[in-house]
Amino acid sequence: MTEPVDLLINPRWLVPVEPDGIVLERHSVAVKDGRIHALTPTDEARRRFQATETADLPEHVLIPGLINLHVHAAMSLLRGIADDLPLMKWLQEAIWPIEGKHVSHAFVRDGTLLAAAEMLRGGITTCNEMYFYPDAAAEAFTEAGMRAVIGITVLDFPTPYGSGPDEYFRKGLAARDRWGTHPLLHFSIAPHAPYTVSDTSLERVASLAAELDCPVHIHIHETAQEIRDSIEQFGVRPIARLASLGLLGSNVIGVHAVHLDDSDCDTLSRFNCSVAHCPSSNMKLASGIAPVARLIAEGINIGLGSDGAASNNRLDLFQEMRQAALLAKVAALDATAVPAHTALRMATLNAAQALGLSSEIGSIEKGKLADLCAVALDQPESRPCFDPVSHLVYVAGRENVTEVWVGGEKRVGNGKIVLRNTNNQLIGIAALWQTRFQS
Repeated sequence: MTEPVDLLINPRWLVPVEPDGIVLERHSVAVKDGRIHALTPTDEARRRFQATETADLPEHVLIPGLINLHVHAAMSLLRGIADDLPLMKWLQEAIWPIEGKHVSHAFVRDGTLLAAAEMLRGGITTCNEMYFYPDAAAEAFTEAGMRAVIGITVLDFPTPYGSGPDEYFRKGLAARDRWGTHPLLHFSIAPHAPYTVSDTSLERVASLAAELDCPVHIHIHETAQEIRDSIEQFGVRPIARLASLGLLGSNVIGVHAVHLDDSDCDTLSRFNCSVAHCPSSNMKLASGIAPVARLIAEGINIGLGSDGAASNNRLDLFQEMRQAALLAKVAALDATAVPAHTALRMATLNAAQALGLSSEIGSIEKGKLADLCAVALDQPESRPCFDPVSHLVYVAGRENVTEVWVGGEKRVGNGKIVLRNTNNQLIGIAALWQTRFQS
């Protein structure tokens, strides 16, 4: 007698990520009530299950949905608006003035919806978001059907969103209260960076994150100038300052972490922090190359992030996997640094661990949420295929993604995004904002 399930996916290859280094051939995933019900050889699955829907993927590799560990989603509306500038000039002379004039609830909702469509189309099913107007971001992510961890952003200076840290905390916590029970959404506390947040506010972040048991999402050690300024102002490097304020812990996600000395690496390791490595953004802003091989040797958990579309300019984790693997090899002069399986794990289970969600997402295991991505390896440029994981990192791109599911619900089918808003409507949204910026 067959067992009813909602969905049966039959790929050529399946990479569960956990256990590490495993590729299964001719194995299927059965999905029931939004979760992975079983993982079994395809012949057995066809006999055992009666599926409401079946996805036969004869030349595809099925992987967990990718997890973007650092993004400013609404900045998709600023894609290409201020290219080829160093970080502080880019922020102070281009991005912050534009944001000061244009950022609003509508800006964040529209920009986040555009970003969610891009990320889903590229196999990203969860992102770790840091920006303003969290209510607007929540509206967009839920409309798109994408999982997100939304940051309660904190700075010590005014923006169109808030007058200062008290208002940022108040508005962010109110949004968390409104949206915190939604099945697609979680929240973090997201102080922007040590150079934009005071000791008092950072101590409040530490206390609040402990009370709420949620991640802390913060830029750290992105540029050499940031280190010099911290030593001049506080007498210590930024990571040491965060440690002295009680902020560091296993819930902390340090974004970029480019300029690290031995003491920084030791501190991150001792406090069991995670790092969101953003290789393309680090290169585009000429911030430097993060010492990924050293961090791995220290046992530090590393996930991958795209950063915002204004500084990348793609929300594309296939690109980030490739860049992370290649940069680590050339920086360490070691071809074995960050092999393909490690890069894929960074984009999936490592990121889930950083977010405190590894029991729910990040690998294809029974009981986890059915956040899944199918990648076609059926074209001449992907043949022959001796190792599908190698192809995922070094050959394939987001254009090869054909199917994406979030909680067992299809979000991409046959390479096309499944949204209430059509592609033409999304393009129209982007065009409207471009006209506003240029007026």
